[in-house]
Amino acid sequence: MNAYIFGVVVPLLVLLFRNSKNPKRRGLPADVGGDPGLTVRNHRFTSPLSSAWEGVTTLAELFERACKEHPGKLLLGTRVLISREIETSKDGRSFEKLHMGEYQWVTYWKVFETVSNFASGLAKVGHVKGERAAIFAETREEWFIALQGCFRRNVTVVTIYASLGEEALCHSLNETEVTTVICGRKELRSLVNVSRQLDSVRRVICLDNDIPSDTLSAPHSWSIISFAEVERLGRENPIEADLPLSADVAVIMYTSGSTGLPKGVMLTHGNVLATVSAVMTIVPKLGPKDVYLAYLPMAHILELVAENLIASVGGSIGYGSPLTLTDTSNKIKKGTHGDATALSPTVMAAVPAILDRVRDGVLKKVNAKGGLSKKLFNLAYSRRLHAINGSWFGAWGLEQALWHFLVFKKVQAILGGHIRFILSGGAPLSADTQRFINICLGAPIGQGYGLTETCAGGTFSDFDDTSVGRVGPPLPCSYIKLIDWPEGGYSTNDSPMPRGEIVVGGPNVTLGYFKNEEKTNESYKVDERGVRWFYTGDIGRFHLDGCLEIIDRKKDIVKLQQGEYVSLGKVEAALLGSPFVDNIMVHADPFHSYCVALVAVHHPKLEDWASKQGIAYSDFSELGSKDETVKEVHASLVKEAKKARLEKFEIPAKIKVLSDPWTPETGLVTAALKLKRDIIRKTFQEDLAKLYA
Repeated sequence: MNAYIFGVVVPLLVLLFRNSKNPKRRGLPADVGGDPGLTVRNHRFTSPLSSAWEGVTTLAELFERACKEHPGKLLLGTRVLISREIETSKDGRSFEKLHMGEYQWVTYWKVFETVSNFASGLAKVGHVKGERAAIFAETREEWFIALQGCFRRNVTVVTIYASLGEEALCHSLNETEVTTVICGRKELRSLVNVSRQLDSVRRVICLDNDIPSDTLSAPHSWSIISFAEVERLGRENPIEADLPLSADVAVIMYTSGSTGLPKGVMLTHGNVLATVSAVMTIVPKLGPKDVYLAYLPMAHILELVAENLIASVGGSIGYGSPLTLTDTSNKIKKGTHGDATALSPTVMAAVPAILDRVRDGVLKKVNAKGGLSKKLFNLAYSRRLHAINGSWFGAWGLEQALWHFLVFKKVQAILGGHIRFILSGGAPLSADTQRFINICLGAPIGQGYGLTETCAGGTFSDFDDTSVGRVGPPLPCSYIKLIDWPEGGYSTNDSPMPRGEIVVGGPNVTLGYFKNEEKTNESYKVDERGVRWFYTGDIGRFHLDGCLEIIDRKKDIVKLQQGEYVSLGKVEAALLGSPFVDNIMVHADPFHSYCVALVAVHHPKLEDWASKQGIAYSDFSELGSKDETVKEVHASLVKEAKKARLEKFEIPAKIKVLSDPWTPETGLVTAALKLKRDIIRKTFQEDLAKLYA
């Protein structure tokens, strides 16, 4: 194995880097064990980073260290709810609107006291060592406190998306034999609905004080107590912490399940700490002055890592939600402020779908104003794009200040006006959106690649890398290896760039799947040097500077009747560029020679088109079913496909226009907004059959 590495792999990589036109080396060849392939490491570290803090080996130690170092600093902030109002639209539909006040803050030391009290309270209400607790709630400050409280008792936390369906909820709780569930009042109702299907739950801690009376009287086998009461019991009955070790399982994180029932991934304290440490070294000057807007599900590894990271450096975390994010968000009362305006964050984590919405919102406003405003925006955007393509900070001076004052200051105000860095992960970010956000917000986007199985760690683009469509070099905690996949036609000997299945190695690679040894053995391996590797199933290629680009996924490739291979994910990514597309699923059938697509359309864009065409319709469903609508949407898809240079067989021959959006609540996409292909196929099987008829 070693002879192969030194005799073939390393020389190939050295040659690869030498032959480049002197790019900045962001990734370097690595000498590793395991399966043969091309391996790259981060250029800053010769071996994977486990902890950036001397003597810190667990998340519990990291949090306590931060609280002692920044006792008077503001840590957690939550907005005051002033009022709830119901508004009725012209078509008779009712919408809840919230009037939110300012943020109220709690210091590091006060949070640490609450965490310690909650930990003691857990023991007082009967949760014993070895039992697992689940957190089943929307992202909020009590979520973070409960997590840290469990860590101080070395309690493994099972994380469950608040939007998870009943079957998956029961599966997650029963499989892990959870005895204590920590949830919000809304999620408590879901628990009561499935109470007879839960085997091990003995107590429920409600994060809200106003526990619904009907949940207290409903038949179930558990006790219900409020979060505040548990904290009070702990304050009055304090006990010593029982701190975990690095190898102890901190979290069993259930994925939202894009196929079948969700799998529980076992994350140790050392696993998560490795990713937190690595990202801390990448984001420039991250520290006590930073303010982070937390709104993604904390049951998602991206958000869990981000909040632990901000807390570790003395930053402040203000909580919000996707529906109250900006001044124009769905649940924000007109004339009042969204979370970003109220908080003025400096750093954010985002999934591509959120950034796409920000981009669409800006363009919608620009187009609505029209005239001089639109011309000025387009000119400013064009000038900045020209400057970036030349050099990131070149040719600026007074012109940069002028465009900021005239145009982009207003755009930046959408997210509070002080954003200096955005971390994007969870799914591929389109090049157009990445460049748009770069220019309009004046802040770089660090696009990362990782999975729950690697604690979100894998790769992360450098602060000064202005390229788009790539996910950067390996994080300091990871090795990235490409191995041949002959069946798909990918090889590390491919020219001009080596290609293959992505394998991630390092201290951030998790233990495997809970109670699923077969799947664990299929996806994880430990090499002769003790390095743990995860086989992702994603296909990537290395650029000359050692940066990774995701180009395919093994599971998304379908062989058509004539023998051509269609990469569903690749085609969908290209077609998302259509202004009419809110979401899309391409479907390929091995018994046919063409593919088809289900298109969830962007309502405002389609309605605007229909208005200009003088098309009459009674409701949006009728508009979507009209022949001229289908023809127009299909034409826009063909245009995007040709722009992306897709082959004819990759372009959907027929489409079905769908009027209802795909949200986690519909069950058609995950909480991270990834397609649930199997469920979408089953839901629309009649429509798909008609497209192939």
